[in-house]
Amino acid sequence: MFSSEVREKWLRTAESLKPELRMHRVEPVRVVAIRHNERAFQKWEVEALPEDSGGVDSLTAKQWGRGESFVLDFGEYLVGRLEFDLLPAGTVDAPTRLTLVFGETAAEIAEPFDPYCGLLGRGWLQDETLTLETLPRRIRVERRCAFRYVKITVVDTSPAFSVRFSGVMCEQVSSADWGGVAPLSRMADGDIFPADILEIDKVSLRTLACCMQTVFEDGPKRDRRLWVGDLRLQALVNYKSFQNYDLVKRCLYLFAALAKEDGEVTACVFEKPLPQAGHTNILDYSALFVNTLLEYAEASGDWRTAAELWQVAKRQMEIVFGYVNSNGLFVDPGTWWIFIDWQEELRKQTAMHGVVICSLAAGALLAERLGFSGEAEQWSQRAEAMRRAANEHLFCPQRKLFMSEPQECSKAQISWASQAWMVLAGVVRDAEARKLMRTLAVSPDAVRPAGPYLYHYVVDALLYANLEEEAMKLLRGYWGGMVERGADTFWEVYDPEHPFLSPYNSYIMNSYCHAWSCTPAYFIRRFPKTFSRKNVHKLQSRGRS
Repeated sequence: MFSSEVREKWLRTAESLKPELRMHRVEPVRVVAIRHNERAFQKWEVEALPEDSGGVDSLTAKQWGRGESFVLDFGEYLVGRLEFDLLPAGTVDAPTRLTLVFGETAAEIAEPFDPYCGLLGRGWLQDETLTLETLPRRIRVERRCAFRYVKITVVDTSPAFSVRFSGVMCEQVSSADWGGVAPLSRMADGDIFPADILEIDKVSLRTLACCMQTVFEDGPKRDRRLWVGDLRLQALVNYKSFQNYDLVKRCLYLFAALAKEDGEVTACVFEKPLPQAGHTNILDYSALFVNTLLEYAEASGDWRTAAELWQVAKRQMEIVFGYVNSNGLFVDPGTWWIFIDWQEELRKQTAMHGVVICSLAAGALLAERLGFSGEAEQWSQRAEAMRRAANEHLFCPQRKLFMSEPQECSKAQISWASQAWMVLAGVVRDAEARKLMRTLAVSPDAVRPAGPYLYHYVVDALLYANLEEEAMKLLRGYWGGMVERGADTFWEVYDPEHPFLSPYNSYIMNSYCHAWSCTPAYFIRRFPKTFSRKNVHKLQSRGRS
């Protein structure tokens, strides 16, 4: 589909845009204990040790022998490599063995990793064993870890000696430049923001920064891959904060260069040891490459890149539109993974129908901006035909909501995903969109989202329908709920009613700093008046009246 010469050129472009990582030293702030608490998130809480324990300064003075351990809190979520000095106290007559456990959350420190019954590779869990034959020495853990807490256990020395720890630090790495991020306080025309909105914005940006490495990673602990669906959301936040346009451009070129033989953009790519395509195919992710390219060009003004990658975007539209039948309905071919959300019971045809419309509409706008007026009209007409088909075949007149798939209303599944994507696709607009989303809100049987990725699109749909009060409440309630449960970066999976939910059969395998969770900062910074204190108070007062 794309020649080897063109692909090589795209790879060279991507390589030329590879950023230098910024590094700085972070030291632990306290020694803590992890305590069981039935009321705490995932039943574990962090407790500061009494002042007479000596805190972090006690590490240098205290000697640690066989079987002893301690937990360090670095005070913030970090991505980097741990270093420390290990000093002998006594005659070193045997190797020293240490185990280190790195935790994003308290549960990851407290819960034993084995026996492991998860669905993903056990190696993603962050534990390391070090066997050291000579002391003293400076230890650098070569594995890059993502953590806030570190538990160090002295597994073995000998009766003749113990050890002391000194100079503990983490060399944190990220390509994010905080110097260019405008303070949120500048954005509300003299108004200020509620404390919880300020905190949600801060946690959002920290989440994104930790995922900004030499590509936009999905999670710095696990996967560490570049995914199309995550990239789109990361890029939107980036445009409103760090404004690293070259990193987005690098990722777009990687996807283009590593597309499959038929031109399909694979759902993810691996960066190391050499760039290579992932084996996963997700149809809704591939479709959204078009939107990601358009949004990049609009934000950066780099229409030259948009023109060079137009054929890649066009090919994604051709592929997804190939699954639209003569009635104008998307039909799941059953040969792809359609993601939309982690919710197992969700039927995804209608949501995917909306994704395809959004892709075609973005492609039509992109074609128009690039001067391809004939193609712009063609894709626009196809998107409009799919809107008509959705209203004709997917809308339940009794429920006044869209069904998850075409069938009798009495048997229909109603979901948040379907309504959100119908609004975003422009199938309903203005007053009809507001009525739809309000009807959804009072439909207790509607299938709710299971994770932040879909919650982003629900908030987006609410704002698209000019339901700012509902959007504000959902953002504060959902992402604010994570903050209340101790999040200093936002999580891959979060269901307030099911704290142990995991797609991988292991909640400690979940990523607790995940790209697709970072988007509150995008909404807050794009619509600052909506989330300002004055407007929040006005909306709350209106709700009480």
